[in-house]
Amino acid sequence: MNEYHISFAYNLVGWGTDEKAIINVLAHQNATQRQQIMTAYNDIYHEDLVKRLESELSGDFGKAVYCWILDPTDSQAVLAHVAIKKSEPDYHVIVEIACVLSPEELLAVRRAYHHRYKRSSEEDEAAATSGDILLIMVNLQLLWALVSSFRYDGIEVNASLADKEAEILHNAIKDKALNHEEAIRILTTRSKLELIATFNSYSDD
Repeated sequence: MNEYHISFAYNLVGWGTDEKAIINVLAHQNATQRQQIMTAYNDIYHEDLVKRLESELSGDFGKAVYCWILDPTDSQAVLAHVAIKKSEPDYHVIVEIACVLSPEELLAVRRAYHHRYKRSSEEDEAAATSGDILLIMVNLQLLWALVSSFRYDGIEVNASLADKEAEILHNAIKDKALNHEEAIRILTTRSKLELIATFNSYSDD
């Protein structure tokens, strides 16, 4: 580590929410240099730079910074943590991560989350959820299943199964059965392509 990276690490202190200062320090470095700056910051201040950033940044700018300084798996873990720890948790972020990533990628994010925060994402989701008790139970059941499941990731689609499960979803929605076990199982375990077929069948009914 050279004086160049140590100097940049010093410049990161006391920025408050000065986005221009953060951009000047981080955005113009390559991935290796940013890692060296993070190491220098930790060595000088005995503080994790990412955790400091979490306390300072929010919104799209925060997301961009995490993507600059972390690999994709770690940045997704941090984004999940930031979303969960908001005063009003942003479950859209958790659902997006759980639904967009492949099973292997999601498993890697869960491991990265546990390694960074010494807790599971499920634990933090449970601690952060508040409000109507029935909605809490449904949210947690769905979220836990989403982040914990290991979906089939292939291209095979069972059309008859899609029709059958579209009917199950239709009946659950018609009966307002928010905690319908079969509906939750379908939404959290079927592959993306199978769900698309199910939703298409639902729309055609």
